[in-house]
Amino acid sequence: MTVYFAQKLNELAAIGQQRAFPEIEHTGKWIEQAGNKLLNLSSNDYLGLATETDLMQQFLSEVQDLPLTSSSSRLLTGNFPIYNQLEQTIAQDYQREACLLFNSGYHANIGILPAICHRHTLIVADKLVHASLIDGIRLAECKWVRYRHNDYQHLAQILEKQAAAFEQVIIVTESVFSMDGDCADLAQLIHFKQQYPNILLYVDEAHAVGVFGEKGLGLAEQQGCIAEIDFLVGTFGKALASMGAFVVCDQLIKNYLINTMRPLIFSTALPPFNVAWSHFIWQKVTTLTQHRQHLAQISQQLRAFIQDELQQPMPSSTNVVPYIIGDNQATVTVAQQLQQQGFYALPIRPPTVPKGTARIRFSLTAAINTEEIAQLMDVLSNIEQQRCKEAN
Repeated sequence: MTVYFAQKLNELAAIGQQRAFPEIEHTGKWIEQAGNKLLNLSSNDYLGLATETDLMQQFLSEVQDLPLTSSSSRLLTGNFPIYNQLEQTIAQDYQREACLLFNSGYHANIGILPAICHRHTLIVADKLVHASLIDGIRLAECKWVRYRHNDYQHLAQILEKQAAAFEQVIIVTESVFSMDGDCADLAQLIHFKQQYPNILLYVDEAHAVGVFGEKGLGLAEQQGCIAEIDFLVGTFGKALASMGAFVVCDQLIKNYLINTMRPLIFSTALPPFNVAWSHFIWQKVTTLTQHRQHLAQISQQLRAFIQDELQQPMPSSTNVVPYIIGDNQATVTVAQQLQQQGFYALPIRPPTVPKGTARIRFSLTAAINTEEIAQLMDVLSNIEQQRCKEAN
């Protein structure tokens, strides 16, 4: 049996897809690796809050004596007042009836979908939804199909042919897609919902919460459609500099999930100390307009450079900025060159992205300044020139 495992690892290595944990240390927005100091361009700390030590000091000076573990599921002895406080605060900010916390975004997506589906359910999912959503769909054990990425004509054709044959149809999408950095047209999806009375809309806002909207509530706030989304999932582990996730929904749905969602029922709840930090950060995030504006500015700067100067395709309209190279090994080489020049940017390869679309995924944060973006663009220009010479 061990021969099998070794063979599979060798096969992954041969195609440039073998992975390993990096040996790194963190100092604010910098990564220290093998004695080198690198600007972190691969973090999901989109607002740069994890690097603001004064926030942690303020939190520690205000926080009450809270346990470092819940020691139980929330349905047993693991429920604390701070959990309800955070859920109520989020629900009020979204102007929705209810909010329910989870241990992670993955935890939410593999739990909600199986809980709400039955044999008369059809799931219709965007082709590029996150792995956690794919796993949740598979666990749901109902019929499911995928529409071409952001191709709403294709989605319309699927719904026209199949929606009437099912009691409920659940459209599943991300709002900001994690690898291309492009966005769903939530208004169009809501239009489908209005056309078919049996449609529910499930939107994963993991990469949008904190970044978009006047109050940082996500793309649904920016597009003005929070009220029409049946399951609005957000995470604390990205722009909110914490850990965990939530769903905003109707109170009836919350009660149903508490009674049917297996990962929620059978998991130890998040530590109360962690939830208190999330509550503290949530109250700050709604006011961080300048952080969001700065992040939008540097993101546009880098996107325009890659598209116009490097002549690379640019699907993104967000702070997730792909530099698509294609070949796995060439992508690894470019990542190594960037690291040699002081930029910690990592290669993203299949199966995380479709075959032939390996890329450097720049994940920009508000902690990065315009001068650092300009330095990055100079380095990218030099790398691209060298690649062109070698190709010729």
